[in-house]
Amino acid sequence: MLIYIHGFNSSPRSGKAQACIDHFAKLGWSCLVPALAPDPARAIASLRCLCVAAGRQAVLAGSSLGGFYATWLVENGFAPRAILINPAVAADEKLADEVGKTQRNWHSGAQYVFSQEYAHSLRELVVEEISDSSRYLLMAQTGDEVLDWQEADSYYQDCEKIIEPGGDHGFAGFERHLNTIAQAAGCA
Repeated sequence: MLIYIHGFNSSPRSGKAQACIDHFAKLGWSCLVPALAPDPARAIASLRCLCVAAGRQAVLAGSSLGGFYATWLVENGFAPRAILINPAVAADEKLADEVGKTQRNWHSGAQYVFSQEYAHSLRELVVEEISDSSRYLLMAQTGDEVLDWQEADSYYQDCEKIIEPGGDHGFAGFERHLNTIAQAAGCA
């Protein structure tokens, strides 16, 4: 089973989420894509519950902030492995300037204010250093206009990696890697 974790202000309706759902269905495997609350504490609690319900056997695929969450879940024993797509490293620092600002979900249009409490919750989820590089596949593109791919490359330094020149934060050509993701998840 794959649990796809969407990024900041995204949803299960994102292109990558839908591509994973469709691809895994064709393989006869489950792919869950939960709609996460904007509150990081609530988001991580729901993800922990999903992992526990899956018997801690679900592999995670996390995009952007979803990669940050996936790393915390793997490091805390809730999942055995994660595929990280242009992941946010130090998301607490990256989103610090958003405190007090109104946010809008890209797909539903729902609005909320990113609170100081949300920022604090992100700080509590920071993983200073990963413990076992064999549990991660990093997928990054150098043209990511939102996050610095070199930061992810350094943080996940000894992990298996796919680093592509160009691209963007949405990971241009994501569909080309669905078989690789399925293999990494043990589903192909």
